[in-house]
Formats: sequence, structure tokens, C-alpha cells
Amino acid sequence: MIIYFAGAIRGGRADQALYLEIIELLRGHGTVLTEHIGGAALTPSGEEQDDTFIHDRDLDWLRRADVLVAEVTTPSLGVGYEIGRCIEWGKTVIALYRPGEGRRLSGMIAGCSGVTVREYHTIDDVAHILTETLRVATAI
Repeated sequence: MIIYFAGAIRGGRADQALYLEIIELLRGHGTVLTEHIGGAALTPSGEEQDDTFIHDRDLDWLRRADVLVAEVTTPSLGVGYEIGRCIEWGKTVIALYRPGEGRRLSGMIAGCSGVTVREYHTIDDVAHILTETLRVATAI
């Protein structure tokens, strides 16, 4: 399985260590095209490449992916864009959301029938969610 993992970059890197843990779990299910999202060297200012390069490269990766797994707790315009494109292309989209005080998931994600939204609290929850949802995704 080819997996595209999405998480906030310019929207904020507070969950970077969590992204790394999720990527580790995803590696057990297939090839993760976007392992750099978990890297500590990646800052909110983004990558060194220009924006057009990043856009075109990431869309190429999205087209090649079997599934998009997005951590959507930190709002990100880029992640929302990627989710929208995958829905347009009929790809499987799994959104992981960690509820908390004063946080609420966007209605555009929570209300979309093309997105499987799963709430979690711990990395163990994520492991169970990925096992369940990726098994279903490979059966489609």
C-alpha cells in the first residue's frame, strides 16, 4: 500500500513528534511517501523548495497514493486542499482528530461523506484505528 501522510507544516509544528509516531505506525502498513512531515528539521516556514515545486511534487505523490491519512487536529489549509483533491479523485481519506478543550473539527471535514473521521486520544488509539481503517481501505 502506498500512503500519503498529511499534517500541518505552516499551520504549526506543535504535533511534529506525534506525526513521527504516526508515520512509524503507517510504515507497518506500507510505503509512506511523506515521511519528512515527521522530521524535526521541518519548520513552520516549510521546505527549502519553492511553492510551485512543493505543490506539483505533492500532487504527484497524492495521485500515486492508495490512501491519504491526515492528522487534522492542527488546522492547515494545505491539508484541507489535499483532502479535497483526494475526495475529487475518489481516493480513500482517513482523518485523525484529537478532540480537546476549545477545539472543534471543521464542518467541511467532519461533514464530508468522503472522509473517514476518527477521533483518538493516545497513540495506541491511532494504532487500532489504522489497523481497522487501512484493512477496510485495502479491501475496496
